[in-house]
Amino acid sequence: MTHDHDLVLRPTAAQTEAALNPPPGRNGGDLVVETLAGLGATTVFGLPGQHALGMFDALRRSDLRYIGLRVENNAGFAADAYGRITGEAAPLLLSTGPGALTSLAALQEARAASAPVLAISSQIPTAGLGGGRHGYLHELPDQAASFRGVVKSVHTVRTQSQIPSAIAEAWTSALTVPHGPVWVEIPQDVLLAETAVPVVTGGDTFPEELPPRPELTAVAADLLSRAERPAIIAGGGVVRADASKKLRQLAERLQAPVVTTFGGKGAFPWTHPLSLQSWLEDRHTTDFLEDADVLLVVGSGLGELSSNYHTFQPRGRVIQIEADLGKLESNHPALGIHADARLALQALLETVGERTDPAAPERVRAVLDKVRERIASQELTLEQDVLAAVRRALPPGAPSFWDMTILAYWAWSAFDAEAPNAMHSAQGAGGLGYGFPAALGAAVADPTHPVLAVSGDGGALYSIAELATARQYDLNVTWLIVDDGGYGILREYMTDAFGQPTATELTRPDYVALAESFGVPGVRTSPKTLEADLAKALAAPGPSVVVLPAVLRMFAPTHLD
Repeated sequence: MTHDHDLVLRPTAAQTEAALNPPPGRNGGDLVVETLAGLGATTVFGLPGQHALGMFDALRRSDLRYIGLRVENNAGFAADAYGRITGEAAPLLLSTGPGALTSLAALQEARAASAPVLAISSQIPTAGLGGGRHGYLHELPDQAASFRGVVKSVHTVRTQSQIPSAIAEAWTSALTVPHGPVWVEIPQDVLLAETAVPVVTGGDTFPEELPPRPELTAVAADLLSRAERPAIIAGGGVVRADASKKLRQLAERLQAPVVTTFGGKGAFPWTHPLSLQSWLEDRHTTDFLEDADVLLVVGSGLGELSSNYHTFQPRGRVIQIEADLGKLESNHPALGIHADARLALQALLETVGERTDPAAPERVRAVLDKVRERIASQELTLEQDVLAAVRRALPPGAPSFWDMTILAYWAWSAFDAEAPNAMHSAQGAGGLGYGFPAALGAAVADPTHPVLAVSGDGGALYSIAELATARQYDLNVTWLIVDDGGYGILREYMTDAFGQPTATELTRPDYVALAESFGVPGVRTSPKTLEADLAKALAAPGPSVVVLPAVLRMFAPTHLD
């Protein structure tokens, strides 16, 4: 049997001519950009540095669009969002040592969220590799070792002939489920030296599919068909696999209530009669899921946030579909199915029986009513009004990117994403500074919609330099900064735990004046005028900043009871 990827692709006449007569003046950096273009890349993110200049010089001889940010970590966040929105591997060009290391937090978030990022870094000259202390600028004894525990795979290049294959291999790794960031490093002298390697004209790669084992889906289908109280937890794997429609079909066939994790926002319609929405940080939801006799978990590892801080203890049979082998049964015993969510859900749809359960929507409404009663008893009208104003101001189809801030914590549970792959946050790794640079990457990926970024004033200071990036490329991003004078959630945590906060209060700038100094329009709003001001900013082309001075509170947790 012959497979498409077994066929030898014969070069065209133009490819043969290019190979036999490469243009003069090419170096190793040209091999990098040629390979990326051959693989289908159109846009690269990054920041130049001394050892990486060969790559950046080659960009001017290519058709690749370069988006330069001001901090490597922010460039990584932008590439992460570009990968989430497009499903493509987002190239991230970095320099050696400090530049490379500054991207680590962004790559950790990309790994946690399964975002495909292809990071390509320079290295010290080849003569310095091997762990000796030669005293090169930016030298590390083993730069790759700093990334092995963060990315999916590491690829070290030592000669120019290795560049196309190493990048293609890394590209395949990034796009093989579970998606994730990968690392390629190339020595400075390899990038700068003139090359005799022919022009790279092709680069087809074939990321491997991950189908489920049929004997496992057969058992899962039987369990679900015979269940009396089935329920479903839908995680980020459903969104990444573009499997939301299949999830809805299965839930309706089984009459199984569905709750989405914070990473799976939008995987199931918010107002559907079977939707438990995203109230995972609520004991009423936890109790309901614990009572399920068969619980289907799709694309989630049931980690800390998805398990109400590990208080969730299922009493029924658990079926877990997960593409990341390390997450399979890592927290709860289950019928573990190592597979892509889309392929596994399709297999279940082909074999599962149809259930009738007219009481299922009523049980869902009862849980949501209890949740609403609990929140209503805490006098949190301001917080709910602010979140509702944001939702009304955000146009249909417009994506939003949320930093680690109190309003984002509210949004995880209470915000209707309205569509799959429309709401993103840094809850995978939990680092500050994600929202604004990620929104810039999303605006590059799809300029047809405005993009909303939401930060607190503490997180905003991590990303403030990227106002220059937003202005330089005229990116259609509105940045909502909720200014509460410090690290608001940490203030709450410390007050609850110790009676008073320490190291949480911040001196901060006038964000409106600061934005305007970058040539970015800014407006100071209030809870009453937020909807109108935010809608106006989102409707205007180019970047803008909306500052909301407000001290928001978090709803009381239930995992401590």
